[in-house]
Amino acid sequence: MPLVRLYLPCSLAVPRRWWMVSLLIVLLAGCATRDTALNERLDDTQGLSMERALILSHAQQSLGTPYRFGGNSPDGLDCSGLVEMVYQAAGIKVPRTANQQFRQLPAVDAPRPGDLLFFGSRQKATHVGIYRGQGQMIHAPGRGREVVSVPLDIDYWQQRFLGAASPAR
Repeated sequence: MPLVRLYLPCSLAVPRRWWMVSLLIVLLAGCATRDTALNERLDDTQGLSMERALILSHAQQSLGTPYRFGGNSPDGLDCSGLVEMVYQAAGIKVPRTANQQFRQLPAVDAPRPGDLLFFGSRQKATHVGIYRGQGQMIHAPGRGREVVSVPLDIDYWQQRFLGAASPAR
């Protein structure tokens, strides 16, 4: 790779070293800023498998999709259809309904990003969402609404939480 030469007017020949150092500092400062922003984005997915990263990516792409009972496509989704579509895009087959997913998938004590969260009564899981991390869940809430991300620290979710499952590695 050829060296880039800086040609400065003769009146600036003496402080050429100063200009070179200043230019280098500006360039390195710009790189540091970009690296810091990149590192902040990567912190959210650090330590995730490729499957989990794909699950979260597809779930986030589904935000804003309209709710449709029985839906499992970008045209419309119900809660378990969202899970089915997102996991299928990551190459993982899951059962179709929230209760089947709850009963058949491997349970975990502490959910990680990309895991499934189940809600309902003690007898049956009636709702499922995808754990986004940092106390957030992506889910299809119901008729007349769209796929959204919500905080999990509200009483509604706490009182109905049944457990978590992890079909992803």
